Amino acid sequence: MTTTGSGSTYDPPADPVHRATAAPAPGHGPQPRTDRRVALVTGASSGIGAATARRLAAGGWHLLLSGRDRRRLEETAAGTSAVVLPADLAAPDGPRLLAQAALRETGRIDLLVAGAGIGWAGPFLSMPHTDIDRVLALDLNATLHLVREVLPSMVTAGHGRVVFIGSVAGVVGVREEAVYSAAKAGLAAFAEALRQELLGTGVGVTLVVPGPVDTGFFARRGRPYHRNRPRPTSPDRVAATVWEAVTEAREEAYVPGWLTLPNRVRALTPRLYRRLLNRFG
Repeated sequence: MTTTGSGSTYDPPADPVHRATAAPAPGHGPQPRTDRRVALVTGASSGIGAATARRLAAGGWHLLLSGRDRRRLEETAAGTSAVVLPADLAAPDGPRLLAQAALRETGRIDLLVAGAGIGWAGPFLSMPHTDIDRVLALDLNATLHLVREVLPSMVTAGHGRVVFIGSVAGVVGVREEAVYSAAKAGLAAFAEALRQELLGTGVGVTLVVPGPVDTGFFARRGRPYHRNRPRPTSPDRVAATVWEAVTEAREEAYVPGWLTLPNRVRALTPRLYRRLLNRFG
């Protein structure tokens, strides 16, 4: 048993991807299609992913929801037409199989919200090698592979958007969250590079950077959130920011907005930035 970046607890499914209901195999029978906009949301079992899924459903999107916990996914999907696609993105073929299942289900993906992730807290010198690999595998590698699988269909269609759920830890680097910070920083750099490569294709890239969010993530990663500031925000607030960013085709959004301040301080006065970081971490 392990925990997701949005705070849920799950047991991995037996297969990397397992649908809630059987889908026809490619080339066998009619392939389902929809005229509604389609969003694939990973990490949709709880937390930010579940809140984002609910906001998109309220906005009329047809949802494909992925995570490892089938029961929680079905709770997120309740009352909507969402299709549940439980998946193990950390498995070698997990991203490929999920993308294939999603495209087989709807014929297209107009929006990918990459929200799956896990955390680990503690001194880097005591972090087991297996946990280093586990955090990087899901928070960074799996996301890149999933985007690689989904992106060609968006480029071919001439429209689409990829939304990455980053973290302020990837902006400032948080002590005793070194590997998590590295993974989220890598995601931010990837988003910027990919955005440049996709210019003129009709496909956009958005990076949403929340501070601490009030989910079970901190307790289940092994250490509760203990800082006085910044105060944790709600997953619904992050979901609202995702919605606004998608609707307005924004490239970057911070939750709350004042979290852009550390970058400004670092750019203007690097020495002061380091002193503040050493003091407040």
